Amino acid sequence: MKTIAVILAGGKGSRLGKDLPKQFQKVAGKKIIEHTIEVFERNLNIDEIAIVVKEEFISEVEKIVVENQYIKVKKILHGGKERYDSSLSAIDAYDSDDINLLFHDAVRPLVNDRIINDCIEALKTYNAVDVAINATDTIIQLNNHNCIHKIPPRNELRCGQTPQCFKRGVIKKAYDLALQDPEFHTTDDCGVVCKYLPNEPIYVVQGEVFNMKVTYVEDLFLLDKLFQLKTIQNDNHKLDSEVNRILPNKVMVVFGGSYGIGEEVVKLGRNLGAVVYSFSRSQNNLDVTDVNQICSVLKEIKERNGRIDYVVCTAGLLVKEPLNGMKYEVIQKSIAVNYLGVINVAKEAFEYLKETSGALLFYTSSSYTKGRMMYSIYSSTKAAIVNLVQALSEEWMGFGIRVNCINPERTQTPMRVKNFGIEPKNTLLDPKSVAIASINTLVSELTGEVIDVRRI
Repeated sequence: MKTIAVILAGGKGSRLGKDLPKQFQKVAGKKIIEHTIEVFERNLNIDEIAIVVKEEFISEVEKIVVENQYIKVKKILHGGKERYDSSLSAIDAYDSDDINLLFHDAVRPLVNDRIINDCIEALKTYNAVDVAINATDTIIQLNNHNCIHKIPPRNELRCGQTPQCFKRGVIKKAYDLALQDPEFHTTDDCGVVCKYLPNEPIYVVQGEVFNMKVTYVEDLFLLDKLFQLKTIQNDNHKLDSEVNRILPNKVMVVFGGSYGIGEEVVKLGRNLGAVVYSFSRSQNNLDVTDVNQICSVLKEIKERNGRIDYVVCTAGLLVKEPLNGMKYEVIQKSIAVNYLGVINVAKEAFEYLKETSGALLFYTSSSYTKGRMMYSIYSSTKAAIVNLVQALSEEWMGFGIRVNCINPERTQTPMRVKNFGIEPKNTLLDPKSVAIASINTLVSELTGEVIDVRRI
């Protein structure tokens, strides 16, 4: 049965306090609606996408669809004054009752494949499916005097999310009945089925706390942080199915490729058929703080191969020491290697990656989210890399360059051994797992993402 995702983007965003509707606000390098569309665009079980939007923003959505080459988007429909008008617009845009319609808020960009796939699976048994999470707060019901009238048992309550999913015939029938009711008003499609088709069971799929809806301006800050902490939904410890198709004969340059994570990226890339060049201070005396050296090697590689597809920089320097005890030359070197070096690599790689619509990959540390004692310089440079990735992904999106960042858990590398000594292996991440996540990210369509890699 054909499954169509209906993205409801008709909101005005008045509660956000901004002129531009919330679905067009940018978070993590893209408009919120772009993040949302891409989840359904990539999902293998979604056959088609319809976007419902207010008339004055149709041209904006058309531009987004064309620029991002969303091939599943087949309809861009006019939304109405109320939310249910947008739902009706999608319902009326299709003829067959034997299709699945998944209605999803455009401002819930963190919906994932698990939720979507569970909904589609549930539609094989039920005609109506909702998504919800357990209520964590006590819900109180008030009377007309603003006093508590009733406190429903919390274990019976859920917080609704989207998508809300239906066989088209069922949701159409529910709305046909609803529109005959002069008292009809709703902000929820499942509520229409519940009220006007009371004998139709509505199955509830378990949602996710992070599948949040952007409503207020504070939500934008929270959403941005959630994107920073987001992990790719695929198993980071297994190569993506697309790797063997995409990677062979691609030209990859790895700075910091002589040991640790960089060495594993080099090995894996070569084993998978890529043409990989490795540079580091210990291997061939390349210093990422020297722009001229970076410029020279990239130019030589381009002349030799005619292209550069991927540039990876794992070069890093960890100095575990209180700031007041650090010598200035140590501070300057740490900043130069960990941050200025990354900037140098990015700037020099731009022209080459623009030609190939290539990818740039950097590395951060879990300490970037919170500065830690003894790590003040290291943590702050890693936080700067995350901000750089998000900014460049937005700046370079129009050039087709993807910029991402890997955030590995504590990893068994020579740099870690140098600072922490010998630790139990079962407490550390294998650098090969980080390499797999790195390759998966390079061949993906992701940009502006911080990809967590954790032990299984």
